[in-house]
Amino acid sequence: MTRTKVAVIGAGNVGATAAQRIAERELGDVTLIDIVEGLPQGKALDLWESGPVMGHDSRLTGSNDFAAMQGSDVVVVTAGLARKPGMTRSDLLGKNAEIVRGIAESIRKHAPDAVVVTVTNPLDPMTWLTWKVTGFPHQRVVGMAGILDSARFRTFIADELKVSVREVEAMVLGGHGDTMVPLVRYATVNGVPIPDLLPAATVERLVQRTRDGGAEVVALLKTGSAYYAPAASVLVMVESILRDQKRLVPCCALVQGAYGLSDVYLGVPVVLGRGGVERVVELKLSADELKALKGSADRVVADIRELKV
Repeated sequence: MTRTKVAVIGAGNVGATAAQRIAERELGDVTLIDIVEGLPQGKALDLWESGPVMGHDSRLTGSNDFAAMQGSDVVVVTAGLARKPGMTRSDLLGKNAEIVRGIAESIRKHAPDAVVVTVTNPLDPMTWLTWKVTGFPHQRVVGMAGILDSARFRTFIADELKVSVREVEAMVLGGHGDTMVPLVRYATVNGVPIPDLLPAATVERLVQRTRDGGAEVVALLKTGSAYYAPAASVLVMVESILRDQKRLVPCCALVQGAYGLSDVYLGVPVVLGRGGVERVVELKLSADELKALKGSADRVVADIRELKV
């Protein structure tokens, strides 16, 4: 019987941590791929040797050859330059586009049946670029962002109210950057909307901290960017795909008509199953929420126009 296989491209902090979480959840065997000689092999070996301690039988291997992704059910793309203090995600556009373009060509060649989860920033245009270069059906190319941004919003809400994060649900849409759209009306604590629990000024402060969540981590680390929470968000997506859980989660997906938008990759609620994005879910947004979402889409479209495919 053929075992499920996940390829993680990029053996840096995000990629290696995602590989660890995927292996420990026993979602399949994991292949780490990176251009740095010895890096993916060493990290994969170290992770594999943790199996007896953590109690999982996932096999982890590393390679510098993109052909090692052959037969993958899911390919996670984390490779690229990380943000430094003062940099925006858009600053990374040109440099990471070159990296992602080459990776997408390799995916098209070596893993033509895989579902691709893009993590590289700037997330939305990189996901669009991956879709264009692979030529895959758009359902099989999806970006990780909304789950991470929603997790940050949930964390800040729980901390403010001094309640368990398990009781907090939230949904953040839009581009993965400072134009993201945290939906305050859909943020709840055990079903109670947060506007009923917190003053408007406090809610707005939490919304802004969510928008600045990635930059806050970068400023503190000084030499890197977030990876624990991004890797956890990747895990949610990979598990929903491989186990066909059909979870309703915010992801970067191709929007074709929903919310009055067309032909743009953007963070929206989707049902995520074995074939990738099964459908985009259109929520009833207020006029202000819809305006903010369209403004976020405009920013993504501007970035996409800078890319040459």
